[in-house]
Amino acid sequence: MERTAVQRRLSWQPGTVVDVVAETAQTTTITVEVPAWPGHRAGQHIDVRLTADDGYQAQRSYSIASGPEDEHLALTVERLPDGEVSPYLADELRAGDEIELRGPIGGYFVWDDSMGGPLLLIAGGSGLVPFRSMLHHHRATHSTVPVRLLCSARSLPLLIYRDELLQFAAYDFVDVSVTLTRDQPPGWQGYRRRIDQDLISDVAWSPADRPLVYVCGPTDFVETATSALVLLGHDSASIRAERFGGTGR
Repeated sequence: MERTAVQRRLSWQPGTVVDVVAETAQTTTITVEVPAWPGHRAGQHIDVRLTADDGYQAQRSYSIASGPEDEHLALTVERLPDGEVSPYLADELRAGDEIELRGPIGGYFVWDDSMGGPLLLIAGGSGLVPFRSMLHHHRATHSTVPVRLLCSARSLPLLIYRDELLQFAAYDFVDVSVTLTRDQPPGWQGYRRRIDQDLISDVAWSPADRPLVYVCGPTDFVETATSALVLLGHDSASIRAERFGGTGR
C-alpha cells in the first residue's frame, strides 16, 4: 500500500541517454541525464516506460545503479529473451535517445552512511545493481562503515562491474568475495559453489556484531540466503531483502 501511494505522487519525466556500456553479454549500463531528477537514496529503484508508435506502452522497474552523489542516473539492465522492455533498453538505446522515467521509488531497501553498520551485502547475478549504488555512496561520503560484499555469478564473464569490484575491494573499509557457480578460470582463487549457509558463515560477521544485512537477487537465491542467515543466528529484523523473478526487470 505504501509503495502504491508513493507512485501516485510521482510523475513521468524525460531523460536523455548519455552513455551505454555493455557490462556483460547479458547486461548493459545506461547512463541518463534527468534535468528534473529530485535525487535518490542508495538502494531505490525507478520505473521506465516505453511507448510504441501505435500507442502501446510497457513499463518495468529497475534498481538504480548510480550513487546519490553521481552526476547522472545509471541503470543496469539484464536482457531477458522474452522481455518487452529489457531487449530494447539493452540493445537499441543510443546516446541522445530519450526515455521516460518515474521515481525514485522505495524506502525500505536503502542504506546511507548515517545508518551505520557493519554492512553485509549478498547479491545474486544482477542483484548486485543496488549494491553498486550503496558502494558509490559509501566511497563518495568517505564512509568508515565496514562493508562485506558477497556476490554470486555463473562465470567470470557474467560478473557485472568486474573492474569496479576490484576498485571497491581496494578501499580500506570494503571486502569483496565472489563465488562462481558454474565456470571458473584457471587459477581462480575465489569460491566455486552456490551461496549457502557455510559460505555465508565464512564471509559474514557474527550475529553478535549486529550487522545490517541486505540480500538481492532471484527469488530462490534470496530465500536460500535469508534462511541461511536466520539459521546462523542473525535477527530477521536486520535482514532486508529484494527479490525479482523472470518478468520483474
